[in-house]
Amino acid sequence: MSQKHALINWGGWDGHEPEACAKLFAELLSNKGYKVDVVSNLDVYTDESYMSALNLIVPLWTMSTISKEQEQGLLKTIRAGVGVAGWHGGMADSFRNNVEYQFMVGGQWVAHPGNIISYEVEPTSTDPIIQGIGKFKMESEQYYMHVDPGNQVLATTTFSGDHGDVPWIKGVVMPVVWKRQYGKAPVFYSSLGHVRKDFDVPEAREIMLRGMLWATT
Repeated sequence: MSQKHALINWGGWDGHEPEACAKLFAELLSNKGYKVDVVSNLDVYTDESYMSALNLIVPLWTMSTISKEQEQGLLKTIRAGVGVAGWHGGMADSFRNNVEYQFMVGGQWVAHPGNIISYEVEPTSTDPIIQGIGKFKMESEQYYMHVDPGNQVLATTTFSGDHGDVPWIKGVVMPVVWKRQYGKAPVFYSSLGHVRKDFDVPEAREIMLRGMLWATT
């Protein structure tokens, strides 16, 4: 069996600690036998021969911009069948002006009322990615998102309405973890992982790693 090849491409806003998070998951994937390239340059997406040889793309850019050529290179690769997996704003708040990229992700961040709060994540599926994981708590940003109804939701969170002066969202059930398809490729997303220490929560780390393994083609 040939070695799986993953690209972790990080950059953008430093507040999400993309370099530290990239290092963590590069190590975890390496421990699973992957060859992992850790890159901090969007131009890699325009290298068609390199991109098409990958098995997994992990995009990790928050609040940034991407050129037409870079975006087309990335999305063409995914549509052709190379899997993608990512988390939090590193995948779902990357390029706010690029709706085709957001279509691929299946969602876009719009708010995190109260900023860092305590909230609960509830698995809602028997899918292997979430199997054996029960309810757990996070002390982090609770993402409110605009989401694609075509997503296969694996876990949710419920907003209390007590944070951020938005009482009208009380009781809203929001997807936290999902998988979907874009073109021929599997796409995985988790909104957990604001900063590196969030992945010290075993469930958050395990869900993300399982999602990466599932998305690998």
